[in-house]
Amino acid sequence: MHGPCREIGCGRVRAAGRVSTVRILVAVAPSYGLMLPLVPLIWAARVAGHEVLVATTSEMVEVGSRAGLAMYDVVPDRDVWDELLRAVAAKDADGEVSGVSEEFRLAARAGNPFGLFTLTMTEGTVHAGRAFGAELVIHTSDHPTGALAALALGVPALEVGNRVSWSLRDEQFREGRDPLTDDESVHRVRTKLSIPEGRPATIARIDPRAPSMGGLTEDEPDRRDGVPWWPMRFVPYNGGAVVPDWALRRPDRPRVCVTLGTVVPSIAGASNLDVVLEALGGMDVEVVLAAGAMDLSGVGELPENVRSVGFLALSVILPSCSLIVHHGGSGTTASPLHYGVPQLVLPGFADNPMSAERVTSRGVGLSHDPATATVPVVRELAHRLLDEPSFGLAAREVSAEMATQPSPSVVMDRVVAWSTA
Repeated sequence: MHGPCREIGCGRVRAAGRVSTVRILVAVAPSYGLMLPLVPLIWAARVAGHEVLVATTSEMVEVGSRAGLAMYDVVPDRDVWDELLRAVAAKDADGEVSGVSEEFRLAARAGNPFGLFTLTMTEGTVHAGRAFGAELVIHTSDHPTGALAALALGVPALEVGNRVSWSLRDEQFREGRDPLTDDESVHRVRTKLSIPEGRPATIARIDPRAPSMGGLTEDEPDRRDGVPWWPMRFVPYNGGAVVPDWALRRPDRPRVCVTLGTVVPSIAGASNLDVVLEALGGMDVEVVLAAGAMDLSGVGELPENVRSVGFLALSVILPSCSLIVHHGGSGTTASPLHYGVPQLVLPGFADNPMSAERVTSRGVGLSHDPATATVPVVRELAHRLLDEPSFGLAAREVSAEMATQPSPSVVMDRVVAWSTA
């Protein structure tokens, strides 16, 4: 009698030393910036013939389905992303939060509001993996639910970084941070679901950053446990779009994209968008305002050189842009790096300032505190970014080095080949 089969796809037909099909569970947190960076890797798995189920919740279930992915809602009876946003926005003068769930209170007291996702999403993710027959779990570094699911299912994991701002490779960032041992939310879930201690068998960890912005040119062992870190090219996915004719044409004057992403408008409204638009309105540029569903009533009348497009994927706009002005979201920061476009970052909160620091340190853009940003200041910074060639040169250098990194398809082939090594 043979022993248990623990190799990915070991029960499936092999041809020329390759696994025919692997059943992959992808566990991601429910926000645009946390899930969309993984979409190209998921597509790579599907194109290679593997079966993929994405376990998440809230709005991302619909967003993922529109991207052609098989989605499973792990918390169908509540919107935990909306709970998080409302809780973050509801702090009173003493820093207390009222009218929020007990799970958020537990996570906040432990110092990690994202623990809300661990507490609410892990049970449904494990259930989805069992029902799907998952043989591999892919999860992001900021979503312990995925690692816990791999442990509960007894299958290997691939950990994927999904941010420009930080990575668990960064010694100064991970000091005192171990999501699987230092988080009270994780301890509670382990106990509740009888998930064993320890870590899943991790094939590799992925760092998708450009080499000169903290990323890798070759594999590097993790100093904690020897698990290899692999480089991977960031390929932007910002959603699909019906491309307007004007977006295909090079403008007669510099085109500047302005966006605040998806989170900042939910918490801070239009923020200082009026300052940015007034500053750019006084310049000889064409402004594309990608504000999504944001209420612009408080902004006033838009300058004549501003084209408001609602939601339009950055991958449609950026190839013809000379500059982007944004809030510092990780996906919004990484996309112009891919296209070699300089950036002006007015960082919001969370890790936005860390993204801004990456941009300024590499010389691909400038940053300013949005609380003190005035029309003259923003206009001067925009002029510098458009007129001084060093910013465009640095942005194109980063784009070129990103193009040399392994694509998501190459990385997925390595993951599957690991099972036959």
